[in-house]
Amino acid sequence: NLGEVTYIDSSGIGELVSAFTTVRNQGGELKLLNLTKKVHDLLQITKLYTVFDIKDDEAAAVQSFAK
Repeated sequence: NLGEVTYIDSSGIGELVSAFTTVRNQGGELKLLNLTKKVHDLLQITKLYTVFDIKDDEAAAVQSFAK
């Protein structure tokens, strides 16, 4: 849940990508929830918005793991 994250630098982006890769390699899924406008814009600029599964609703995000 990134609802209170107002800033992510290149290290933070690297950690998100690393977490995504690690989880995916182990057969899991990583979902990002409640992006602030700044974080959303940063993911758009870096073209990572299309890589991550991004949700606005926590219940929908949790439910999407069951699919």
